[in-house]
Amino acid sequence: MHILYAHTGWGSALIEAQLAWYGLPFRLEPVDDLFRSAEARETLARVNPMAQVPTVRMPDGSVMAESAAISIHLAETAGAEPLLPAAGDPARPQALRWLLFLVTTIYPTFAFGDDPSRYVALEAARQPFRTATAEARKRYWRMAEPVADQPWFLGRRFLVLDIYVAVMTRWHPKRPWFAEHCPKLTAIAQATEALPRLAAVFKRNFPA
Repeated sequence: MHILYAHTGWGSALIEAQLAWYGLPFRLEPVDDLFRSAEARETLARVNPMAQVPTVRMPDGSVMAESAAISIHLAETAGAEPLLPAAGDPARPQALRWLLFLVTTIYPTFAFGDDPSRYVALEAARQPFRTATAEARKRYWRMAEPVADQPWFLGRRFLVLDIYVAVMTRWHPKRPWFAEHCPKLTAIAQATEALPRLAAVFKRNFPA
């Protein structure tokens, strides 16, 4: 069984949705707010020194972190209906490109902006830094919007990219901004949340 260290609505939702999609047995190990609780950070650091979610203890007892790595591993090992194209599939290069764009370009704006004190020593500079990362995040999302296809990000096949879009558009700048500025991404997110295999995951992580 997979053990997913999770905080409701955080990045662990990305992996929870994939485990649900593949029908893999898993158990959620709740983690308190890592920004507010030193105890939560210390506890999770015993499993993952970065003290971050998602962190997964695999069925063999090993630990995986980094959502892109986990996503690739699950797609290669979970069996039917993988959420990434296989090696040799013409769609794989673009799927990997945009997965890494979401993880290495957009996702870090939260790592930097959510708690600037971890990166910016001068207190007076922290709010401008937070504002700058928030504006960069909007700019990056606008780069993804014209690329997004229909009904899913890369066209007719549902992929892990669509799960990332659904989860990450729940975060700042929030869905009303996306509805105005990124309507294709908004439609993909809404369609993803409505999939029967994933609806319960999104309802748990993002209750009305």
